[in-house]
Amino acid sequence: MYTIRQYKEEDCNEVVSLFYQTVHTVNKKDYTDAQLDAWAPAELDYNRWSKVLSQNYTIVAEHNGVIAGFGDIDASGYFDHLFVHKDHQGCGVATLIKEAIEQYIIANSVSRITVAASITAKPFFEKHGYTVLKQQQVERNGQVLTNYFMEKLL
Repeated sequence: MYTIRQYKEEDCNEVVSLFYQTVHTVNKKDYTDAQLDAWAPAELDYNRWSKVLSQNYTIVAEHNGVIAGFGDIDASGYFDHLFVHKDHQGCGVATLIKEAIEQYIIANSVSRITVAASITAKPFFEKHGYTVLKQQQVERNGQVLTNYFMEKLL
């Protein structure tokens, strides 16, 4: 059983660790090691992460007191992060987080959500009604990564 709750500052280390581990395991099938290292370097800026996650509407999914996934969205409707721990893939965690974030956005009268979805995440978002507006090449720490700028009208 998963519970959804609002992010707290003391969650930052666990959330950042989950991000790093997920990128380096789940996204490995779609990106090179160099791209993964550029996207999620070993030395992550915890202060920047804490600031972003605290400013955005951020939620976590917990399972037995451990964070299994997290997601956040900014006030404009940009879905910034959606990551699920490698051991909780395929259990509905991403869907729970996505639904909670969409409900929050609808309640705040935002009618459009955008996301820059990774190659790995693109099928998930398409399955949930998001459409690709364009494929993009994004530079991260000297590496070029492909993602998809997508939207969902609410």
